[in-house]
Amino acid sequence: MSRIGKKPVAIPGGVTATIDNGTLSVKGPKGTLSLTLRDEISYTVDGDSILVKPANDTKQARAFWGMQRTLVSNLVEGVSEGFTKVLEITGVGYRAQAQGRKLKLQLGFSHDVDLDVPEGVEVKTPDQTTIEISGIDKQAVGQFAAEIRRWRKPEPYKGKGIKYRGEYIFRKEGKKK
Repeated sequence: MSRIGKKPVAIPGGVTATIDNGTLSVKGPKGTLSLTLRDEISYTVDGDSILVKPANDTKQARAFWGMQRTLVSNLVEGVSEGFTKVLEITGVGYRAQAQGRKLKLQLGFSHDVDLDVPEGVEVKTPDQTTIEISGIDKQAVGQFAAEIRRWRKPEPYKGKGIKYRGEYIFRKEGKKK
């Protein structure tokens, strides 16, 4: 039994949810998101909550139950509050700069790395070593943050690279003489 799936998703004020033609649409102050519904799961909207339950007692329905409830919860949270990921850059000469719909990274390569910011995602650089990625779609925000981090993952000896705020980098001792 899914412990996550049993819990109903609360709908805050100012957010509306509707189910039609196998699609759940959630509209809130930050925008509108939709999710294609699975046949193995039954969804019910009653006033201020959304209930997610398996439609039958198959193994596959039970497997999808918790994940589908979390996806519905992410839709509601995204349109009401939004999601933010913060990346920190460590290293001499490493810096970032947001320029409209582009992000320019200087990461010690012989060239600058220019990344196009995807639709629905907003990027800010409060200073040269911090990147704030925000948006209403949790998957898009996390994916773009992972693509940025992939250019220079933090290394274990000096800790140089791009890391998430709050991420712990396991440090290793260098060579001994």
